[in-house]
Amino acid sequence: MELLIFYPLALVTILLALGVVFNTSPINSAVSLIGMMLGLAAVFVLLQAHFIAILQVIVYAGAIMVLFMFVIMLLNLKAGDDRAWKMRERNLYLSILTGVLILLGLYKLTDKIQSTEFGETAKLPDTFGTTIEVGTKLFTDYVLPFEVASILLLAAMVGAVVLAKNKVD
Repeated sequence: MELLIFYPLALVTILLALGVVFNTSPINSAVSLIGMMLGLAAVFVLLQAHFIAILQVIVYAGAIMVLFMFVIMLLNLKAGDDRAWKMRERNLYLSILTGVLILLGLYKLTDKIQSTEFGETAKLPDTFGTTIEVGTKLFTDYVLPFEVASILLLAAMVGAVVLAKNKVD
């Protein structure tokens, strides 16, 4: 029954991800990215990872995409004024290269999985995926990547403001 939900959901999510790459307007790409993140959250719900799905919606589809839309609007990228956005040949080559690398990675992963013997599936602890467990892992084992990501987001926002300020002068 889950597969009847998963396959159409995965197809829509993949089409939205392709819409991010192949849209000619930055606003349409950002809207496709929001839809793709919502589809990814639905996949997390199918995997019984409800907390991660809620975080996906609140943090990525909500806060981060509002920041992206704010930066796009701040830079005032209009439909007719996207000279730098028209680099479609390079974007197409990078997309094809990324797809090939993903397929090679999936091939290696399936080869590794098939070469090992699986007895019984691993039993997850009862606290797996709970808020307390995620918070403990995030702020103890993964505090450095968490802080690096926040600094990168801050630098991107400051850079967008600096670019927009130079454009106005």
